[in-house]
Amino acid sequence: MTNGPRRHRRTSLTAFALLPLAALAACGGGGGDSDTSAAEGSGKGTISVWAHQGQASETAALQNAVKTFNSSQSAVKAELKLIPENDYTKTITATDPSELPDVLEFDGPTMANFVYNSKLAPLDDHVSAKTLGNATDAIKAQGEIDGKHYGLGMFDSGLGLYADKKQLDAAGVKYPSGLDDAWTAEEFGKVLKALRAKDSDGKVLDISEQYGLATEWGTYGFSPIVWSAGGALLKDGKAEGALDSPKTVAAMRTFQSWKTYVDPNTDGNAFANGKVALSWVGNWTYPAYSKALGDDLVVLPLPDFGNGPKTGQGSWAWGIGADSKNGKAAGTFLDYLLNDTNVGAMTKANGAVPATRSALAKSELYKEGGPLQLFADQLARPCGDSDIDSSCVAVTRPVSAGYPTVTAKFNTALNSIYGGADPQEALRKAARAIDRDFTDNAGYEIP
Repeated sequence: MTNGPRRHRRTSLTAFALLPLAALAACGGGGGDSDTSAAEGSGKGTISVWAHQGQASETAALQNAVKTFNSSQSAVKAELKLIPENDYTKTITATDPSELPDVLEFDGPTMANFVYNSKLAPLDDHVSAKTLGNATDAIKAQGEIDGKHYGLGMFDSGLGLYADKKQLDAAGVKYPSGLDDAWTAEEFGKVLKALRAKDSDGKVLDISEQYGLATEWGTYGFSPIVWSAGGALLKDGKAEGALDSPKTVAAMRTFQSWKTYVDPNTDGNAFANGKVALSWVGNWTYPAYSKALGDDLVVLPLPDFGNGPKTGQGSWAWGIGADSKNGKAAGTFLDYLLNDTNVGAMTKANGAVPATRSALAKSELYKEGGPLQLFADQLARPCGDSDIDSSCVAVTRPVSAGYPTVTAKFNTALNSIYGGADPQEALRKAARAIDRDFTDNAGYEIP
């Protein structure tokens, strides 16, 4: 029994790259030359590749991609080094740029910090125009700084509400058909009350509390509330006035009021076992939920707090080491890694949303008419990390070298609010701490 929850948790962590981002916050210095470019090189020879060692199926897909790349041509040989997932970000952080590989995987939100510390080079001159053009707009938003692309991903992620149609029908609840008729936050509160009236213990909602709210799950899973309310984690490099705005405070007070309906879900199976009617989580739980509920499984957008429904996005990405002496060969490898065969194999292995246009169109899960089309629809309306209005849905976590501080202060505030703290005071405290850190670090500007 112990293997089940552990494996489920690991799969979910991989889906949105939940890693010890706080390790980066201690990374001093920075502000290196943002024009650091990998040398073009000969385009031939051996290149080094680093990747995280996640779930076994992902690792197998990656190892196969490297193997087939090496056998498909003789000009370039890729040597893969796998590093345990829990140590991966810390290892890159602790490694001098000159010791980093030609190609490296990284957790999407850490990218700006690595660029700030001169560890990543722009990809644009090394990967093909076809590869860049085939990347979805959402994944490009995660990997872009000042018009340059430092990362491209094989897959993306998204959030939604999974619902048990049988329980909704029993409670007389009508549910949205897609993004354009998402429940408002007020309507969602009424839905919870209606479901509770038909539920033996009154616990009808799962928010994946077992992941911990004072973690990257807290930021990834619930910053959409901030964005949907018209707020932001950062606006023009500042948290004050955005993170602690009256609209954000009111939205977090509403979120706090829902705790009475939440099942702690300590074993991760509350929704699959029928204990709750709704689960606030991401695309990665679909295999288990589909198996448990079959045709009774419904996928819905998160509630709309006034600025349209929102979702987090982003995941693992690939980049080129800033000190690589063979950027051309690194680009050749990335062109191959991001082809339909490899992206298809990887997303079949982990259930994530393909991050290339062509692979997404072929995906049985995410293509038009597929059971998870909602996640693709959300990612097709990207906001980036700054212009977050009602017309877009998928928001990129702040592309800032100071992101480790932003996420640590926000998810700490979220956790305290969920525990009963005053939302206005908790968010004001977080905003001040973020702004103080940014001031101390000259705004983490990349020169």
